[in-house]
Amino acid sequence: MPMTAHQIEELLRETFPDAEIQVGGSDGVHMSAMVVDESFRGKNRVQQQRAVYAALKGKMDGPSGELHALALTTKAPE
Repeated sequence: MPMTAHQIEELLRETFPDAEIQVGGSDGVHMSAMVVDESFRGKNRVQQQRAVYAALKGKMDGPSGELHALALTTKAPE
């Protein structure tokens, strides 16, 4: 079952409660997200993105995952 932008944001908010989060996309399968959080400071892009994927709690895992693709932008606040 596809995920809504709101559902994705709720999952991310559990791990990143103080982050600036923007989720876009309308088909529920191919979505985009921007997450700006202080916890990313000092981490490289791969580490940041792994943290976001972990926050999605398996929703992107394998061919039967609810979310097929997530264009992801991560960074620490300026």
